[in-house]
Amino acid sequence: MAEKLLQNIQNPTDLRKLSPEQLPVLAKELREFIIDIVSRKEGHLGASLGVIELTIALHYVFNTPEDLLVWDVGHQAYGHKILTERRDRFHTNRQLHGISGFPKRSESIYDTFGVGHSSTSISAALGMALASNLKGETEKQHIAVIGDASIASGMAFEGLNHAGVTDANLLVILNDNAIGIDPSVGALKDYLTSVKEGKNPKDNNMMKSLNFEYSGPIDGHDLDALLKELNRLKHKKGPKFLHIITTKGKGMQLAEEDQVKYHAPGKFDAITGEIHPKSEENLPPKFQDVFGHTLVELAKQNEKIIGITPAMPTGSSMKFMMEAFPERAIDVGIAEQHAVTLAAGLATQGMIVFCNIYSTFMQRAYDQLIHDVALQHLPVIFCLDRAGLVGEDGATHHGAYDLAYLNCIPEIMVCAPKDELELRNIMYTAQLGLEHPIAIRYPRGRGLLQNWQQPFERMEIGKAELLRKGTEVAVLSTGFIGNNITEALNTIENSGLFSHYHFPFVKPLDTETLKDICEKYKEIITIEDGTVVGGFGSQIASFCTENNYIISVKKLGIPDTFIEQGTVSEQQQICGIDVNSLKTIFTSR
Repeated sequence: MAEKLLQNIQNPTDLRKLSPEQLPVLAKELREFIIDIVSRKEGHLGASLGVIELTIALHYVFNTPEDLLVWDVGHQAYGHKILTERRDRFHTNRQLHGISGFPKRSESIYDTFGVGHSSTSISAALGMALASNLKGETEKQHIAVIGDASIASGMAFEGLNHAGVTDANLLVILNDNAIGIDPSVGALKDYLTSVKEGKNPKDNNMMKSLNFEYSGPIDGHDLDALLKELNRLKHKKGPKFLHIITTKGKGMQLAEEDQVKYHAPGKFDAITGEIHPKSEENLPPKFQDVFGHTLVELAKQNEKIIGITPAMPTGSSMKFMMEAFPERAIDVGIAEQHAVTLAAGLATQGMIVFCNIYSTFMQRAYDQLIHDVALQHLPVIFCLDRAGLVGEDGATHHGAYDLAYLNCIPEIMVCAPKDELELRNIMYTAQLGLEHPIAIRYPRGRGLLQNWQQPFERMEIGKAELLRKGTEVAVLSTGFIGNNITEALNTIENSGLFSHYHFPFVKPLDTETLKDICEKYKEIITIEDGTVVGGFGSQIASFCTENNYIISVKKLGIPDTFIEQGTVSEQQQICGIDVNSLKTIFTSR
């Protein structure tokens, strides 16, 4: 058996020793390598399979890492990582102490910009290009690879708008496959479709209007065409735009046919592509599904309810609302800022808006949350999925900061339910009519209860709950992490020392219960699945100080550092909030 080409490629210098005729063979080997590893180790699949030829062509034509290559979002960069000195470590992808699932500056000189959220590549590459101009590096190349879903985001347009009036040596490559995680939406998607189908007049080109030299669309799986066009553009100065057409999941039939499922399919058969089924029998539901089904249940009773998601109908389970009430469920694309202000506009007209955004992506709409919602007392209901530690996606995707960044905003309520029933009940309570906006945070993954579809009960806003009565130490928690405390206390001998209070509302706080706690106990321990800096524990400590209570407050949660990729269990251990760590803390009292 002939030796595989990929075995002899450690970096792009080795790649450039191949002849152009050998590159299609390498593309096949690279696809097989990714499929083999991801089938066993899990990860993002379809996106990387779709850009194999582009990845090879970019590193073949351009002098990376001296020429600077920026990948947007980065879940399509597996081939890039393998060709840039990480082939032998690729099996550790997304694992604790392994390589990141996304480009990361500290990991490799070939990762010129750290990514994980969308639509940053054009601005970053433009900044690099302008810096090169200032340093007199006029021959250096700067390439941003961005998808058709990401380019529809406002930040990408801002970058294009700026780049078009500069002399920056910038190449923007649009990887157009008509899908992000879910299918792309919006007028820009329709425009790109018309361009691909040849229906758009040649003199009516958006990118040319923005002063980019436009070329394409070309077949992104045709290596000869890619090499020819990239070599041509390499010698052109100023802003350039290359439109390529690709197929997400290319080279694996099932991944091409079901691009949503094979975005991150879990474990599967590397030969057939069949996903290994996971038994869901007798398992509690995912929190996202509790949200999705509950929203439909409420929408059947209340015709004013509207659902909004920025490009995550599957991930947030807003898809259930879209199927049941398509006219009342809106996917706005990758546009969190627009999603929040759209929700505000709807709320001014009496609509009851459930705006579902991953906690980590809500960070991108912070000004809109303050200026357009809270300042105007608009009762938008924000459902923040993937709150807390999220696992293998790592530092770019943790919902670690929502309690802290929401806490300081006037006129907003913040709720963290401990289980599926509380999530249902706070959603029910919120749609009955609130005077202020509310943010409801819940974790990635499954809950605890199989029998969760119980009749709705109205929750009392701002009320804490005593879950366990003890004598000396008050343990205060908010949200799902409180279940770790329950499990830990159930298995230690000195559990009688501890009372456990659940605070479903971080804002407003139950100050009456807090006063009672401060007067009764010798010590307070706070536990949260969020940053300890400015979060729930900080609020408790501030309350004690401001009210002159002399009591020790120990804060447990996510420390003041970025937590890298790994399983949620491993990440909780790092933070000291897993069950075993809590047992150790409690037994030492």
